Amino acid sequence: MVPHFEGERTPNRPRATASVQGLRLANSTPAHLARAAIEGLLCGLAEGIDHLAAQSVPVRRILLVGGGARSRALCELAPTVFGAPVLVPRPAEYAAIGAGRQAAWALAGAAEPPDWSRVLADRYEADPAPAVRERYSEVRDLTHS
Repeated sequence: MVPHFEGERTPNRPRATASVQGLRLANSTPAHLARAAIEGLLCGLAEGIDHLAAQSVPVRRILLVGGGARSRALCELAPTVFGAPVLVPRPAEYAAIGAGRQAAWALAGAAEPPDWSRVLADRYEADPAPAVRERYSEVRDLTHS
C-alpha cells in the first residue's frame, strides 16, 4: 500500500495518489491489508530518513513517538523497514518537551546542548527486510504524476 491519499510532502509529490497493489483472494484478508497499511506508512517515513542520510546525517537509531508508537505491530515491523533499531519511549508530549529544551539551550547561549536525562524506552530490533522497501518503491513510482 502506498498511503498518499492527499499527495505527499516527503518526497515532494503533491499529486501522488494512494494505491493498493497485488491483491488476490489469498492476501486480501483484514490482517494482510492492515499489515500493508503499516508497511506503507513505515516506508513513507523511511524515505524521510533516507533524505537525512543523504545529507550525511548518521542514522544509528529511530525514536518512534506519537499514535503509531502505541501499536505493538507497528513497533515490531519498524526496524525491518528502517534497517535500524527503534526506541519507543513512554508516552509524553515530546514535541512540547523538545521545544522547551531547545528554547532553554538557546537562552543559555551554550555551544553544546545540555545533557538531559534519557527517557526509558522499549527497544525493537530485527533484521532488515529490503523486499518491503523495494515493492513499495515500485508501486510508489506508479502513483504520482
